[in-house]
Amino acid sequence: MKNSLKNVAVSGVITSNPTLKLVLGTCPTLALTTLAMNGIGMGLAVTFVLIFSNLLVSLLRKVIPNQVRIPAFVLIIATFVTAVRILLDKFLPVIYESLGLYLPLIVVNCIILARAESFASKNSPLWAMADGLFMGIGFTLALTAMGAVRELLGSGAIFGVKLWDNFSIAFFSSSAGAFFTYGVFIALFSLLSSFIEKKQKDKQMQKLLDSTSTSEVKQ
Repeated sequence: MKNSLKNVAVSGVITSNPTLKLVLGTCPTLALTTLAMNGIGMGLAVTFVLIFSNLLVSLLRKVIPNQVRIPAFVLIIATFVTAVRILLDKFLPVIYESLGLYLPLIVVNCIILARAESFASKNSPLWAMADGLFMGIGFTLALTAMGAVRELLGSGAIFGVKLWDNFSIAFFSSSAGAFFTYGVFIALFSLLSSFIEKKQKDKQMQKLLDSTSTSEVKQ
């Protein structure tokens, strides 16, 4: 399918959402979504790495030998992950500490390597950056939404602001709560995606019928 900004945006955020559709990057999704702010922090870090690793992979796609492309991609990704760690440690130490071990593990995040292999290595730098941006947005939105729900139900707070003290469900702050919340989000997202796809198919079919009817009338 020919690239367009709309197609790349819809793919990254909805139809190929890395978290809820492709089910990639599940470790940080399950471990860090106890707080909404953690979702934003990890999402922005991954988005940064996606954009710039995609850019460099695209720029070097005709230079990197096919036999060593995966090690080369990992090296590029590791370089930008190191840059993110240095920047967060220097300017946002609270987020750096909250992300902990999962920050360096961005290097082996399936989302980033998958986009480098399947998209950035086959497209121009601008399209590669756009793909990284919208895949990152999709990832960030998914983690932040899950974190908001778990934080709200688990502790009665949202983005660290306490909303109530008398009601909380500790289950949502646990590992089991992470799996449960993730499963519910995937199910709801699948239903929404199916509904949108059906509406699009119905719309295309109606256009086809209208064009057929118009042709018959002209004849």
